[in-house]
Amino acid sequence: MKLKDFAYDLPEDLIAQDPLTNRDESRLMVLDRKRKSMAHDIFANIGNYLPQRSCIVLNNSKVIPARLLGYRASGGQVEIFLLKKLKDGYSYEVLLRPQKKLKNNEKIYFNPGHLVAKIVDKDERIVSFNKKNLISFLDRFGHMPLPPYIRRADKTVDRKYYQTVYAKKEGSVAAPTAGLHFTKQLLSKLQKEGHQIVEITLHVNYGTFKPVEQEDVTSHAMHCEDYHIFRKTYDAIRRAKNNQSSVVAVGTTSCRVLETIAENGILKGDTDKFIYPGYHFRLVDALITNFHLPFSTLLMLVCAFGSQELVMQAYQDAIKMKYRFYSYGDAMLII
Repeated sequence: MKLKDFAYDLPEDLIAQDPLTNRDESRLMVLDRKRKSMAHDIFANIGNYLPQRSCIVLNNSKVIPARLLGYRASGGQVEIFLLKKLKDGYSYEVLLRPQKKLKNNEKIYFNPGHLVAKIVDKDERIVSFNKKNLISFLDRFGHMPLPPYIRRADKTVDRKYYQTVYAKKEGSVAAPTAGLHFTKQLLSKLQKEGHQIVEITLHVNYGTFKPVEQEDVTSHAMHCEDYHIFRKTYDAIRRAKNNQSSVVAVGTTSCRVLETIAENGILKGDTDKFIYPGYHFRLVDALITNFHLPFSTLLMLVCAFGSQELVMQAYQDAIKMKYRFYSYGDAMLII
Protein backbone atom coordinates (compact mmCIF):
# COMPACT_ATOMS: atom_id res chain seq x y z
CA MET A 1 0.00 0.00 0.00
CA LYS A 2 1.63 3.20 -1.24
CA LEU A 3 1.68 6.65 0.31
CA LYS A 4 0.76 8.26 -3.01
CA ASP A 5 -2.64 6.55 -2.85
CA PHE A 6 -3.62 9.00 -0.09
CA ALA A 7 -2.68 12.19 -1.92
CA TYR A 8 -4.99 14.97 -3.04
CA ASP A 9 -4.59 18.65 -3.86
CA LEU A 10 -6.57 21.08 -1.73
CA PRO A 11 -6.95 24.78 -2.54
CA GLU A 12 -5.77 26.73 0.49
CA ASP A 13 -8.98 28.76 0.65
CA LEU A 14 -10.91 25.58 1.54
CA ILE A 15 -9.02 25.16 4.82
CA ALA A 16 -11.47 26.50 7.42
CA GLN A 17 -9.79 29.23 9.49
CA ASP A 18 -12.71 30.02 11.80
CA PRO A 19 -15.61 28.11 13.35
CA LEU A 20 -19.23 28.56 12.35
CA THR A 21 -21.31 30.45 14.91
CA ASN A 22 -23.91 27.67 14.79
CA ARG A 23 -21.98 24.41 15.06
CA ASP A 24 -24.62 22.17 13.53
CA GLU A 25 -24.99 24.30 10.39
CA SER A 26 -21.81 22.82 8.95
CA ARG A 27 -22.32 20.87 5.75
CA LEU A 28 -22.68 17.10 5.91
CA MET A 29 -21.66 14.60 3.25
CA VAL A 30 -23.27 11.19 3.68
CA LEU A 31 -21.56 8.17 2.13
CA ASP A 32 -23.47 4.88 1.84
CA ARG A 33 -20.97 2.05 1.48
CA LYS A 34 -23.42 -0.55 0.18
CA ARG A 35 -25.05 1.68 -2.39
CA LYS A 36 -21.82 3.55 -3.14
CA SER A 37 -23.93 6.68 -3.05
CA MET A 38 -23.43 10.19 -1.76
CA ALA A 39 -25.87 12.72 -0.29
CA HIS A 40 -25.47 16.31 0.93
CA ASP A 41 -27.18 18.08 3.81
CA ILE A 42 -26.35 20.03 6.97
CA PHE A 43 -25.18 18.43 10.20
CA ALA A 44 -28.34 19.40 12.09
CA ASN A 45 -30.18 16.80 9.98
CA ILE A 46 -27.79 13.93 10.69
CA GLY A 47 -30.56 12.04 12.48
CA ASN A 48 -32.21 11.49 9.08
CA TYR A 49 -29.28 9.33 8.00
CA LEU A 50 -28.20 7.48 11.14
CA PRO A 51 -29.26 3.84 11.52
CA GLN A 52 -32.33 3.60 13.75
CA ARG A 53 -31.77 3.29 17.51
CA SER A 54 -28.01 3.40 17.12
CA CYS A 55 -25.42 3.66 19.90
CA ILE A 56 -23.47 6.88 19.40
CA VAL A 57 -19.99 6.91 20.98
CA LEU A 58 -18.51 10.33 21.87
CA ASN A 59 -14.96 11.15 22.96
CA ASN A 60 -15.35 13.42 26.00
CA SER A 61 -11.69 14.49 26.20
CA LYS A 62 -11.22 18.20 26.86
CA VAL A 63 -8.62 20.33 25.12
CA ILE A 64 -6.28 22.14 27.49
CA PRO A 65 -4.77 25.57 26.66
CA ALA A 66 -1.46 23.81 26.09
CA ARG A 67 0.58 26.68 24.59
CA LEU A 68 2.45 28.80 27.11
CA LEU A 69 4.36 31.94 26.08
CA GLY A 70 7.13 32.90 28.49
CA TYR A 71 10.47 34.67 28.70
CA ARG A 72 14.11 33.83 29.39
CA ALA A 73 16.05 35.84 31.94
CA SER A 74 17.61 37.62 28.96
CA GLY A 75 14.16 38.70 27.78
CA GLY A 76 13.85 36.41 24.75
CA GLN A 77 10.43 34.84 24.19
CA VAL A 78 9.98 31.07 24.56
CA GLU A 79 7.01 28.91 23.64
CA ILE A 80 6.36 25.75 25.64
CA PHE A 81 3.77 23.43 24.13
CA LEU A 82 2.67 20.78 26.64
CA LEU A 83 2.49 17.25 25.26
CA LYS A 84 2.30 14.84 28.19
CA LYS A 85 2.19 15.16 31.97
CA LEU A 86 4.74 12.95 33.71
CA LYS A 87 4.29 10.93 36.89
CA ASP A 88 5.72 13.44 39.38
CA GLY A 89 2.96 15.93 38.50
CA TYR A 90 5.42 18.81 37.98
CA SER A 91 7.17 17.65 34.82
CA TYR A 92 5.97 17.53 31.23
CA GLU A 93 7.16 16.32 27.88
CA VAL A 94 6.89 19.39 25.66
CA LEU A 95 7.75 21.09 22.40
CA LEU A 96 10.17 23.99 22.84
CA ARG A 97 10.69 27.02 20.64
CA PRO A 98 13.44 28.05 20.04
CA GLN A 99 14.87 24.74 21.25
CA LYS A 100 18.44 25.20 19.96
CA LYS A 101 19.01 28.40 21.94
CA LEU A 102 17.84 27.01 25.27
CA LYS A 103 20.07 25.40 27.89
CA ASN A 104 19.56 22.69 30.49
CA ASN A 105 18.59 24.09 33.93
CA GLU A 106 17.60 27.40 32.36
CA LYS A 107 14.42 28.93 33.76
CA ILE A 108 11.50 30.27 31.75
CA TYR A 109 9.20 32.79 33.42
CA PHE A 110 5.44 33.25 32.98
CA ASN A 111 2.91 35.61 34.54
CA PRO A 112 5.64 37.90 35.97
CA GLY A 113 7.43 35.03 37.68
CA HIS A 114 4.56 33.35 39.54
CA LEU A 115 4.87 30.38 37.19
CA VAL A 116 8.37 29.16 36.35
CA ALA A 117 9.55 26.27 34.17
CA LYS A 118 13.04 24.77 34.35
CA ILE A 119 14.53 23.03 31.33
CA VAL A 120 15.36 19.59 32.78
CA ASP A 121 16.48 17.93 29.54
CA LYS A 122 16.55 20.04 26.39
CA ASP A 123 17.20 17.13 24.03
CA GLU A 124 14.43 14.98 25.49
CA ARG A 125 12.24 18.11 25.78
CA ILE A 126 11.43 17.66 29.50
CA VAL A 127 10.57 20.68 31.65
CA SER A 128 9.54 20.93 35.31
CA PHE A 129 7.21 23.63 36.66
CA ASN A 130 7.19 25.16 40.13
CA LYS A 131 3.45 24.45 40.41
CA LYS A 132 1.77 21.07 40.49
CA ASN A 133 -1.77 22.21 39.70
CA LEU A 134 -0.83 23.60 36.32
CA ILE A 135 -4.35 23.45 34.87
CA SER A 136 -5.52 26.48 36.87
CA PHE A 137 -2.65 28.51 35.40
CA LEU A 138 -3.37 27.25 31.89
CA ASP A 139 -6.96 28.42 32.12
CA ARG A 140 -5.72 31.95 32.81
CA PHE A 141 -2.52 32.20 30.79
CA GLY A 142 -2.41 29.35 28.31
CA HIS A 143 -3.35 29.57 24.64
CA MET A 144 -5.55 27.12 22.77
CA PRO A 145 -3.38 24.76 20.68
CA LEU A 146 -4.85 25.44 17.27
CA PRO A 147 -3.39 23.18 14.56
CA PRO A 148 -0.68 24.58 12.27
CA TYR A 149 -2.97 24.86 9.24
CA ILE A 150 -5.07 27.49 11.06
CA ARG A 151 -2.87 30.43 10.17
CA ARG A 152 -3.82 32.88 12.87
CA ALA A 153 -3.34 33.42 16.58
CA ASP A 154 -5.89 31.88 18.89
CA LYS A 155 -8.81 34.09 19.97
CA THR A 156 -11.24 34.07 22.87
CA VAL A 157 -13.82 32.41 20.62
CA ASP A 158 -11.55 29.35 20.27
CA ARG A 159 -11.93 28.61 24.00
CA LYS A 160 -15.55 27.78 23.19
CA TYR A 161 -15.50 26.44 19.66
CA TYR A 162 -12.27 24.40 19.65
CA GLN A 163 -13.97 22.24 22.26
CA THR A 164 -16.93 19.87 22.08
CA VAL A 165 -20.04 20.78 24.09
CA TYR A 166 -19.63 17.52 26.04
CA ALA A 167 -15.91 17.85 26.85
CA LYS A 168 -15.18 16.77 30.44
CA LYS A 169 -11.83 15.00 30.89
CA GLU A 170 -8.88 17.37 30.53
CA GLY A 171 -5.91 16.07 28.61
CA SER A 172 -6.04 16.67 24.84
CA VAL A 173 -3.77 19.05 22.96
CA ALA A 174 -5.90 18.78 19.82
CA ALA A 175 -9.67 18.62 19.55
CA PRO A 176 -11.56 15.45 18.57
CA THR A 177 -12.97 17.49 15.72
CA ALA A 178 -15.81 15.27 14.50
CA GLY A 179 -17.63 16.13 17.72
CA LEU A 180 -17.38 19.89 17.24
CA HIS A 181 -20.56 19.86 15.11
CA PHE A 182 -22.84 18.66 17.90
CA THR A 183 -24.93 21.02 20.01
CA LYS A 184 -26.58 20.04 23.27
CA GLN A 185 -29.95 20.50 21.56
CA LEU A 186 -29.00 18.13 18.74
CA LEU A 187 -27.77 15.47 21.17
CA SER A 188 -31.03 15.75 23.11
CA LYS A 189 -33.02 15.43 19.88
CA LEU A 190 -31.13 12.30 18.88
CA GLN A 191 -31.81 10.72 22.27
CA LYS A 192 -35.52 11.49 21.94
CA GLU A 193 -35.44 9.77 18.54
CA GLY A 194 -34.26 6.58 20.24
CA HIS A 195 -30.48 6.77 19.89
CA GLN A 196 -28.30 5.88 22.86
CA ILE A 197 -25.37 8.18 23.60
CA VAL A 198 -22.33 6.97 25.53
CA GLU A 199 -18.92 8.48 26.21
CA ILE A 200 -15.35 7.23 26.11
CA THR A 201 -12.10 9.16 26.64
CA LEU A 202 -9.06 9.35 24.40
CA HIS A 203 -6.62 12.20 24.95
CA VAL A 204 -5.50 13.44 21.56
CA ASN A 205 -1.80 14.32 21.39
CA TYR A 206 0.28 16.27 18.91
CA GLY A 207 1.16 13.09 17.01
CA THR A 208 -2.25 13.27 15.36
CA PHE A 209 -0.79 15.92 13.01
CA LYS A 210 2.23 13.82 12.05
CA PRO A 211 1.98 12.74 8.41
CA VAL A 212 3.01 9.29 7.25
CA GLU A 213 6.38 9.58 5.50
CA GLN A 214 7.22 5.99 4.56
CA GLU A 215 6.33 5.08 0.99
CA ASP A 216 5.03 1.74 2.30
CA VAL A 217 2.42 3.04 4.74
CA THR A 218 2.27 -0.24 6.67
CA SER A 219 5.75 0.45 8.07
CA HIS A 220 4.62 3.70 9.76
CA ALA A 221 5.10 3.83 13.56
CA MET A 222 1.86 5.10 15.07
CA HIS A 223 1.87 7.49 18.04
CA CYS A 224 0.40 6.38 21.39
CA GLU A 225 -2.60 8.01 23.03
CA ASP A 226 -4.15 7.37 26.46
CA TYR A 227 -7.71 6.07 26.60
CA HIS A 228 -10.28 5.00 29.17
CA ILE A 229 -13.73 3.46 28.93
CA PHE A 230 -15.88 2.52 31.93
CA ARG A 231 -17.09 -1.05 32.18
CA LYS A 232 -20.76 -0.02 32.17
CA THR A 233 -20.15 1.96 28.96
CA TYR A 234 -18.45 -0.96 27.29
CA ASP A 235 -21.26 -3.26 28.39
CA ALA A 236 -23.80 -0.87 26.86
CA ILE A 237 -21.91 -0.94 23.57
CA ARG A 238 -21.75 -4.75 23.61
CA ARG A 239 -25.48 -4.93 24.33
CA ALA A 240 -26.14 -2.67 21.38
CA LYS A 241 -24.13 -4.98 19.13
CA ASN A 242 -25.93 -8.04 20.50
CA ASN A 243 -29.29 -6.36 19.84
CA GLN A 244 -28.30 -5.64 16.24
CA SER A 245 -28.08 -1.90 16.87
CA SER A 246 -25.40 0.02 14.98
CA VAL A 247 -22.44 1.45 16.86
CA VAL A 248 -21.61 4.94 15.55
CA ALA A 249 -18.11 6.21 16.30
CA VAL A 250 -17.89 9.99 16.49
CA GLY A 251 -14.43 10.61 15.12
CA THR A 252 -11.34 8.58 14.42
CA THR A 253 -10.44 8.81 18.13
CA SER A 254 -13.58 7.00 19.26
CA CYS A 255 -13.12 4.52 16.44
CA ARG A 256 -9.56 3.68 17.48
CA VAL A 257 -10.59 3.17 21.12
CA LEU A 258 -13.46 0.86 20.18
CA GLU A 259 -11.36 -1.21 17.84
CA THR A 260 -8.49 -1.37 20.34
CA ILE A 261 -10.81 -2.71 23.04
CA ALA A 262 -12.44 -5.14 20.63
CA GLU A 263 -8.98 -6.59 20.08
CA ASN A 264 -7.40 -6.55 23.54
CA GLY A 265 -10.33 -6.24 25.99
CA ILE A 266 -8.38 -3.69 28.07
CA LEU A 267 -10.58 -0.78 29.18
CA LYS A 268 -7.83 1.63 30.28
CA GLY A 269 -4.40 2.09 28.78
CA ASP A 270 -2.80 3.51 25.69
CA THR A 271 -3.26 2.67 22.05
CA ASP A 272 -0.98 2.92 19.05
CA LYS A 273 -3.48 1.20 16.81
CA PHE A 274 -2.93 2.09 13.16
CA ILE A 275 -5.95 1.38 10.97
CA TYR A 276 -5.52 1.43 7.20
CA PRO A 277 -7.29 -0.20 4.22
CA GLY A 278 -7.67 -3.94 4.60
CA TYR A 279 -8.55 -3.70 8.30
CA HIS A 280 -11.63 -5.64 9.47
CA PHE A 281 -13.76 -3.54 11.83
CA ARG A 282 -15.18 -5.44 14.80
CA LEU A 283 -17.27 -2.89 16.71
CA VAL A 284 -17.81 0.20 14.56
CA ASP A 285 -20.74 0.17 12.12
CA ALA A 286 -20.90 3.86 11.16
CA LEU A 287 -18.42 6.72 11.38
CA ILE A 288 -18.79 10.48 11.76
CA THR A 289 -15.65 12.32 10.75
CA ASN A 290 -14.19 15.52 9.33
CA PHE A 291 -12.14 15.91 6.15
CA HIS A 292 -8.51 15.11 6.90
CA LEU A 293 -5.03 16.00 5.70
CA PRO A 294 -3.50 14.04 2.80
CA PHE A 295 -1.00 11.36 3.86
CA SER A 296 -2.45 11.35 7.40
CA THR A 297 -3.26 8.29 9.50
CA LEU A 298 -6.72 9.81 9.97
CA LEU A 299 -7.44 9.75 6.24
CA MET A 300 -6.15 6.18 6.06
CA LEU A 301 -8.55 5.10 8.81
CA VAL A 302 -11.47 6.73 6.98
CA CYS A 303 -10.43 4.99 3.76
CA ALA A 304 -10.27 1.68 5.63
CA PHE A 305 -13.83 2.17 6.83
CA GLY A 306 -15.46 3.66 3.75
CA SER A 307 -13.32 2.00 1.05
CA GLN A 308 -10.40 3.85 -0.42
CA GLU A 309 -11.98 4.36 -3.82
CA LEU A 310 -15.25 5.77 -2.45
CA VAL A 311 -13.60 8.05 0.12
CA MET A 312 -10.98 9.50 -2.24
CA GLN A 313 -13.70 10.18 -4.83
CA ALA A 314 -15.77 11.84 -2.09
CA TYR A 315 -12.83 14.11 -1.28
CA GLN A 316 -12.57 15.17 -4.92
CA ASP A 317 -16.30 15.90 -4.98
CA ALA A 318 -16.02 17.84 -1.70
CA ILE A 319 -13.31 20.01 -3.25
CA LYS A 320 -15.43 20.68 -6.33
CA MET A 321 -18.40 21.57 -4.10
CA LYS A 322 -16.19 23.78 -1.92
CA TYR A 323 -16.67 21.95 1.35
CA ARG A 324 -14.66 23.39 4.25
CA PHE A 325 -11.78 21.15 5.34
CA TYR A 326 -10.00 20.13 8.55
CA SER A 327 -10.66 21.03 12.20
CA TYR A 328 -13.21 23.83 11.78
CA GLY A 329 -14.49 22.37 8.53
CA ASP A 330 -17.47 20.30 7.44
CA ALA A 331 -18.43 16.74 8.31
CA MET A 332 -18.85 13.33 6.72
CA LEU A 333 -21.05 10.43 7.83
CA ILE A 334 -20.21 6.97 6.51
CA ILE A 335 -22.92 4.34 6.92
